[in-house]
Amino acid sequence: MTDATEGEKDNIWNRLRRRKVVQWGIAYAAGAWGFLQGLEYVSSLLEWPAQLQKLTGLALLIGLPIVLVLAWYHGDRGEQRVTRVELAIVTLLFLIGGGLFWRYHDASQPQLATTTPTAASEPGATIADPRPSIAVLPFDNRSAQQDDTYFVDGIHDDILTQLSKVSGMRVISRTSVEQFRDTKLPIKNIAEQLGVAQILEGGVQRAGDRVRVTVQLIDAATDGHVWAENYDRELTAANIFAIQSEVATAIAAALKATLTADEKTRLSAIPTQNLEAWEAYQLGKQRMARRTSAALAQAERFFREALERDPEFALAHVGLADALTLQVGYSGKPAEATLAEAEATLAKAFQLDQNLAEAWASSGSVAQARAQDDTAERAFRRAIELNPNYAPAHQWLSLTLRGGTRLQEEHEHAQRAVDLDPLSAIAVLNLGHTLERLGRFDEAATRYRRVIEIDPQFPPAFSSLADLEAYGRNRFVEATPLLERAVALDAGNARDAASLALLRHDLGDIAEATQLIAALVERWPDDLFANAVAGIAAELSGDHKAAERHGRAALNAYSRVTPPLATLRNIDLRKGEAAAARSRYTSAYPELMRTDGPQVDVGNYQAAIDVALVLESLELREPAQALLDGGERAIRSLPRLGWSGYGVSDVQIYALRGDKAKALVALREAEKAGWRGAAWRYYRDIDPNLASIRDEPEFKAVFADIERDMARQRAELAKRPKDTPLDLGPSG
Repeated sequence: MTDATEGEKDNIWNRLRRRKVVQWGIAYAAGAWGFLQGLEYVSSLLEWPAQLQKLTGLALLIGLPIVLVLAWYHGDRGEQRVTRVELAIVTLLFLIGGGLFWRYHDASQPQLATTTPTAASEPGATIADPRPSIAVLPFDNRSAQQDDTYFVDGIHDDILTQLSKVSGMRVISRTSVEQFRDTKLPIKNIAEQLGVAQILEGGVQRAGDRVRVTVQLIDAATDGHVWAENYDRELTAANIFAIQSEVATAIAAALKATLTADEKTRLSAIPTQNLEAWEAYQLGKQRMARRTSAALAQAERFFREALERDPEFALAHVGLADALTLQVGYSGKPAEATLAEAEATLAKAFQLDQNLAEAWASSGSVAQARAQDDTAERAFRRAIELNPNYAPAHQWLSLTLRGGTRLQEEHEHAQRAVDLDPLSAIAVLNLGHTLERLGRFDEAATRYRRVIEIDPQFPPAFSSLADLEAYGRNRFVEATPLLERAVALDAGNARDAASLALLRHDLGDIAEATQLIAALVERWPDDLFANAVAGIAAELSGDHKAAERHGRAALNAYSRVTPPLATLRNIDLRKGEAAAARSRYTSAYPELMRTDGPQVDVGNYQAAIDVALVLESLELREPAQALLDGGERAIRSLPRLGWSGYGVSDVQIYALRGDKAKALVALREAEKAGWRGAAWRYYRDIDPNLASIRDEPEFKAVFADIERDMARQRAELAKRPKDTPLDLGPSG
């Protein structure tokens, strides 16, 4: 028995050697290993996706049994015809291998249909960035004092900021990772929601004059530790920044992200030597992120405290400038004085550091508030050049592009901000505004609802959804409680309060609207939005003196606002002072009065239409016609409905050209589409652009239908119980 078994083994071994199966197998394995090593080097050099290496390895593994089969039949006999048996075996191996390949590839793809909707998987998300990606989760507070939370958050935020300066990595912004504070989700799930491959987590312990920072880098796919380190130092500002720099440098090395010379310099910089100044700055940033009028005022105080302790702290100057600029829009601070102070503190920041991305982005924001779009765009692009991962720069650049004709580029930067900060309420909201301007109302509503999921206490999400429901979908019953919620969440926001007053006026609840407007101008006598709405209401009531007073107050806050400009234009035309109206428009919109032809776009087309009537009254018919032609071209890229829609601008253009038939057809089309434009009674009763068709029966019939529809909705709203829950619908 033993001899027979040994001979049988020898016989099998001899057959394998004779057919050269072993030799072919060894040669194939050696060649495959060498190929994979070369592929890994080239992939690293050219930043090819890691998935390519995995799929190639699987394909080579599948090829091994096929090679062995071919060796068995051909290894000892040279070339010969393939038999049916061989063909059947090889075909079967290909089918099995193909099935395994498909199963692996399918399993490696994100299962969007079975996961909770997230920012990275929502419709429209386009994360196609080949760079290594990382998210820094909020650090654990391992100190004995719970009050040290802000200190821990400050270190976390600064490490994240340092990483974002490395252009070779995609770094998720703070507002998104903040959503995972104290989370119990597995690392892999968090990474999927944020769209990253690596997660950094850690903790901070402060004890007396010592600080200990522990960090570990985790590969989300394998849950394996890529790198970890403990830093135990004396508690000084210099040591804190040194730790942050060392962490960023080590992670860049671990992820094979190349640091440029400028990036190395920026990583090693020490923003302040004063620990108390740094702590006040961190508190200011945390308050500013809340975006309410009260929180912004607190942020301003903390930034001022930081600068009192260290006047040379450049980032604190930037923070103060941001807090001031935001309060112009959120809190109704006087624009001119506030923006002038923001510019002054930014000038100091630039003296301290010309290459501070945050300072460039903030200067762009101030220029944007002053309607200096070209200056703003240059500043934002410089900020992005210095730090491609700075999400606010992309967001603010999209806002600047919003005033022109580059809608697609606007969308790209709005989306880019969300890619970098997928759970940022303000970034997702801004993307919603862009989608609304593109006429993609359902997608915009999805974004607004998503913001409410991210932060149920974020007022702009409710007001944006309310505006879309009312002026994009003619659903005032649903819009009113949404806007009321926004006002309740931030009673110090003049814009939302003004929007609620205007919505009530449009519904026909004139008594309620009048009370709201009176409270508006009493609380915010110099605010742009309060005076703009008050001016419209005064003009509709026939109080021309009040209309003029509010119109001038609104333009003092911001000169490029069409409703108050139109209000003062109407007063000038009634007085026979068209030249005064022309001068005012020339000052506000000089690009419309160029001798080589007007520059009309989606940001100024309504002003172009309004001033065309002024030029007609001055018998300047050719330039008036050029303005109307430009306005007609500009509105082609916009939807009719929505807060950013063109409404009945086409009706105005046709009426001013004297084409009554087209004007009336367009007006009826607008009504049937659901147009109930903000201050629609102004167009019915006052707008001189529509004077040529105001007495036409069809004109009266259209507005009679609108009047009936608004009465119906007003009655339906009156029946709605005050405690009815808001029906927000799904966000995805």
